[in-house]
Parts: sequence; structure tokens; C-alpha cells
Amino acid sequence: MINKLEIQGYKSIRQLDLELKPINVLIGSNGVGKSNFISFFKLLNIIYEQRLENYSKTEGADNLLHFGRRQTEFIEAHVEFNETNAYSFKLQPTNDNKLFISEESTGFNKSKGGNPAWYGHGWAWNGINSNSDESFIRNSTVGISSYVNLYLKSFKIYHFHDTSSDAPLRSASQLNDNSYLKENGSNLPSFLYYLQEVYPANFKKIERIVKSIAPFFERFDLKPDRLNSSRITLEWIEKNHPENYFNASHFSDGTIRFIALATLLLQPELPKTIIIDEPELGLHPVAINKLAGLIKKASAQSQIIISTQSVNLVNNFDAEDIITVDRGNSQSEFKRLENESLQNWLQDYSMGDLWIKNVIGARP
Repeated sequence: MINKLEIQGYKSIRQLDLELKPINVLIGSNGVGKSNFISFFKLLNIIYEQRLENYSKTEGADNLLHFGRRQTEFIEAHVEFNETNAYSFKLQPTNDNKLFISEESTGFNKSKGGNPAWYGHGWAWNGINSNSDESFIRNSTVGISSYVNLYLKSFKIYHFHDTSSDAPLRSASQLNDNSYLKENGSNLPSFLYYLQEVYPANFKKIERIVKSIAPFFERFDLKPDRLNSSRITLEWIEKNHPENYFNASHFSDGTIRFIALATLLLQPELPKTIIIDEPELGLHPVAINKLAGLIKKASAQSQIIISTQSVNLVNNFDAEDIITVDRGNSQSEFKRLENESLQNWLQDYSMGDLWIKNVIGARP
């Protein structure tokens, strides 16, 4: 789990020092920086996957640095995992508007665990890279770097927003493309089929919760394509109409998104960190409440980071799960709420009420 995150000089985030918990729900008005916070994890994944040079060439360093190269000289970040290991990097711009890694390090907290001979105070840092176009962390598989590696490779931002007729979420997929659920849900049929065959208990849980928000849905009907056994389509059976053919194109936008979310959160081997941008999009209020329950359950095994505009979703969480995002002093400002400071308000109002009434901020 990420227990602490420090960011400097990234997009609207001039300076951030934030403790993270098992559940982290970001709320705020449009344009305050929620998406920039979420996109930081995309940057982390890009660095890990050694795609920084191409990404920064496409995006441009001026669009990634806080108010561009004229105002900000570098992007720097420090990520702590379970108070024991850490990863840090510093990115600097080139003359041709790209970014390179000027410093890259892993760290070990000497006061936490490990060999008693290492015990001490503060962090011990090991520089693994400097002045390079791409990261070295992916290739560092011994010592502290091996632990950091496990976390960084799991950072994926899930977007199930595209539900158009030709969206990846509604498309057939390769049968064996089932190692993990992809960020856009493009392998949803093959991943569900994998769960059906290998983890039937989890598969049944997914079917049951889909039925609870879509009463017309009876069950999935998953099997390899009859004419091409290497492909599979998301087929299903409608209640009281077993003779009719239905596939992903027949689901409403909200239902197909909910299926993808339920599959993500009910899979047996959860990613260490699950990051979702506006998961409530297109969902009925009942489905949003079900989603909140899935998030809480998954947080026992995985750290959840989401951004939302949904008052209904916020109502399902405690104050300490909520991070408000506002814009002030020409930067994004993040604040984790505290139950104690809101105790008197919460006797009469829900968290969503306090948000609407502008008691907790995160409003225009």
C-alpha cells in the first residue's frame, strides 16, 4: 500500500505531501486537479514501462511541468510503500521540450523491519539511475528494488468510460488474453471466462451482483466463438428469454460499466492498487451504492484511489476516506477530512450534504 506521496512541479500540483489510506476518494469541482492527481499514476506506470521519452515527446514537457519550463525546473516525486520501501525520481526538461530522468532512487526505512543490523533512523537511499532517457527500476530485480518493482508494475488507471457501439468494452477478445483485466476492459469476455473456469466462486459473485442491479439479466453464457475458437464474445441470457441471443452490444452503458467494475473489484487476485477515474459515470443510484460496497470490500486487500463527482457515492464513505481538492494560490490543494472535526455536523447531515452545503469545500 502507498502510505505517503510527495509530488512537486507536476501539472497543477506545485507541492503535495499527502498520506494515503486503504480508501481514498477525491472530490472537487471541475478543473481543480483531481484528474491531474490520477494521471500522476499514469506517469509512474509510463516511467516503469520505459516509455517516458516517447510520452514526454507527445505530451510536451511544458504541459507536464507546473506552468511550463519557464516557471518550473523539474518534476520530483517520492512514493512510500508500507512505511518500509520507497521510490523517488526527478525529471528535468530538455531543450526540445522532452523530459529525462536526472535522478532515480529506491529507499529503505531503517526503523522498520528487515535485518536488525540495519536498524536506525530515517531512510537509506540507493541511487539506481541518473541522466537517462528511461528508468532503470524495471530492470532492477534484487534487494530493495525488487520490492519497489512489485508495486510500480501494478499501477493501472481503469477507464470504463467508452461505451460506444465499437468500444473495446463491448468487443470480442482473444480467448487467452486473460492474465489481468485491462484498463479499458477490452479483454472483459476472456477475463470473465477465465474466472468462470478457474475461480467459479468469484464468477458467481459477479453474476449475482450484476443481477441485483439488472433484473433482466439471468446469467452469462460464455464460451469460445463457434467459428473461431481463439475468440470470445460477452454473451448472456435474458431472464425469461433463453432462446434469444444477447451480447455486450445489448447492455446499456451503465450496465456494461458496472459489469466491468464488478469484475475488477471481485476478482480473486486484486491489484495492489486500484485507481479509477469517476467510476459512477452512467450508473443508477442503486448501482452506485452497490459499487461503494464493492470498493469497501476490496479495500481489505487492495488500496483504492478514485475521483468522483457523485454525492451519492460520497454518502457511502467516512470523512477520513475523503480527500477534498480545491484550487488556491495557483495550484491544486489537497486535504484529507477528519471524522472528529465533522462529528457535530455528521449527527444531522450526510457527507454528501456537507459537500453540497460547502461545509467541507471542494466546491466552485
